[in-house]
Amino acid sequence: MSLNDLNYDMLIENLGVLDDWEERYKYILDLGRLLPEFSSDYKNDSYIVRGCVSQVWLKCHKNTDILSFDSDSDSHLVRGLIAIVMIIYSHQTAQKILEIDFKNHFEQMGLSEHLTPQRSNGIFSIVSKIKGYAQIHQ
Repeated sequence: MSLNDLNYDMLIENLGVLDDWEERYKYILDLGRLLPEFSSDYKNDSYIVRGCVSQVWLKCHKNTDILSFDSDSDSHLVRGLIAIVMIIYSHQTAQKILEIDFKNHFEQMGLSEHLTPQRSNGIFSIVSKIKGYAQIHQ
C-alpha cells in the first residue's frame, strides 16, 4: 500500500475503528512509513517549515493545475502527521487547497485532544506553508 491509495474518507474510517489513542498513535506511525523517500538535496533552509518543534521539510510540485507535495521530518510521529496532511492536501488544485478547513478535519480525526500544543502548532505551520504555495500557484 502507498499513501496515494488512501483518501480522507478511508483515513477517517480507519481512525474510527481504533478504540484508543495508543492504537491511533501506532496507525499514525504506520502512515509515516508510507511517505515517499525525500531527497537529501531538499533538506535545507529553502524547504524547511518554520514553527515546528521537529525539523520538517516541504517541497511543492505543480503539474498543470494540480499541486502535490513531498515532505519529511526527523520525527516518526511528525512523519505520520505529515502523511495525514498529504492525504488531505496533495493532488488538489490551488483553489481547493485554499478552501480546505484543516482545523475541522483535525478535530474530526480526534487529534487535537491528544497532541501537545507545540505539535499541533507544527502541523498548522505545515498547512500554512502548503496554503502559501497554493496562493503562489493560484
